[in-house]
Amino acid sequence: MNRRIGQKILSSGVIVSLVFITGMASVQAQPKTIILATTTSTQDSGLLDVLIPIFEKKTGYFVKTIAVGSGQAMAMGQKGEADVLLVHSPAAEKKFVGEGYGINRRLIMHNDYIVVGSSEDPAKIKGMKSTKESFNKIAASKALFLSRGDNSGTHSKEKDIWKAAGINPEGEKWYQQTGLGMGQTLNVAAEKKGYTLADRGTYLALKKNLGLDTLVEGDAILLNIYHVIEVNPAKWPKVNSAGAKAFADFMVSKETQDIIKTFGVDRFGSPLFFPDAGKKEEKLGK
Repeated sequence: MNRRIGQKILSSGVIVSLVFITGMASVQAQPKTIILATTTSTQDSGLLDVLIPIFEKKTGYFVKTIAVGSGQAMAMGQKGEADVLLVHSPAAEKKFVGEGYGINRRLIMHNDYIVVGSSEDPAKIKGMKSTKESFNKIAASKALFLSRGDNSGTHSKEKDIWKAAGINPEGEKWYQQTGLGMGQTLNVAAEKKGYTLADRGTYLALKKNLGLDTLVEGDAILLNIYHVIEVNPAKWPKVNSAGAKAFADFMVSKETQDIIKTFGVDRFGSPLFFPDAGKKEEKLGK
């Protein structure tokens, strides 16, 4: 063979190999990690411990979970520091999406909030039907109330209730902010024998070690609704939009919704969350 022709063939082969290797490297470089910013309640209740391994096995994605309050989760989304959010602060969520930070906000599930406290119940609120009135009694008796104080969905709901009651508890000695997640705040409330507002799922998951009773429940204002939101790739091109969509699709899938429907029944006799994919938000709790 002519040496020059052989060199050309060899060069062509090297080029083809390089193109193939480069193509393979490009495929392998596709991001397989998803950053999920979510609430402490989905983590503390144990729900994500069940769902995420199933999602990872089905899709090959690895989920890095950052459990913070809903407000902090959305702040991460605003900075492009998360790919997808699982949150429960509807008013703030609508603002987040309206300002272009999030897309495809979809309803996932709901549970409810409850007011819990020690069996001593110094404000005598047990069994009250109106959460607003129970907060009035707590304030009037200056009984210790532990607030998360972390801009979470639970903290936002708590502030809504104080506002409805016509009370500003900020700066009052009986009103203390923990700056902690739901599970830790429940532990502080148990230790100090104070009142707090909690989501039912986290409370039930931790109940046996708390010594706190459910005192007020069932009021319409206590409805707790969760949505999944993909961070907008038009705002943050580097987010893993494919992974975010895959996770959001998984959360609304029939398989996942069926798991949510029965999660907690074996341990507590009732589910910790109620699946809502495809439903109208305004019809929940009715």
